[in-house]
Amino acid sequence: MPALLYPVAIDGHAALRTPLGYALRAREAESLAREPVSFCSERVGAACSTREAAQELLAQLSAGAATPPDPATVRLVEVFDGANPPRPARSLAEGDRRWPAPPPAPRTVWRIQVDFWRPVSQAPAILSVQARDVRKRVQGEISGDHLSAFARQPLRPVRPQQPLDIGLFEVRAPEDPNLVLPDE
Repeated sequence: MPALLYPVAIDGHAALRTPLGYALRAREAESLAREPVSFCSERVGAACSTREAAQELLAQLSAGAATPPDPATVRLVEVFDGANPPRPARSLAEGDRRWPAPPPAPRTVWRIQVDFWRPVSQAPAILSVQARDVRKRVQGEISGDHLSAFARQPLRPVRPQQPLDIGLFEVRAPEDPNLVLPDE
């Protein structure tokens, strides 16, 4: 079984058409990009109402590429049209019904999602800040693509970590407050 090679590119569109190369591991991608890389999943192209329309869009976006995209690195995903999925139903114990009538199904669309290695210097500016800071500063809704990107970025501390507190069974020595002693 051949190894799965991911494209090395600056964005999803470039990963479909003109990648810098293909790499299995991060160190191989770093040698191609000549800088540190991060693994990304990005949605490209417009939202399509049907799967067939999304397949046609994928064929148009990847036309002219030296090699066709690997189906394992490019997938068609069905997502909610909008940022918020429907709320969960609350139980209802009225008459002979336990649950209320279900709301109408939300509208979904098909998107093209590409997995690739991206050079760290080419990451979008919005991904260089913490998600909680963006939520506090942005006055409107954040797009679903940005929420998905925030969910995939690593956790970073707001400020440097403070010295650890002493535990439940530890006490500070009276003669030296910097020394923590176990207490039984």
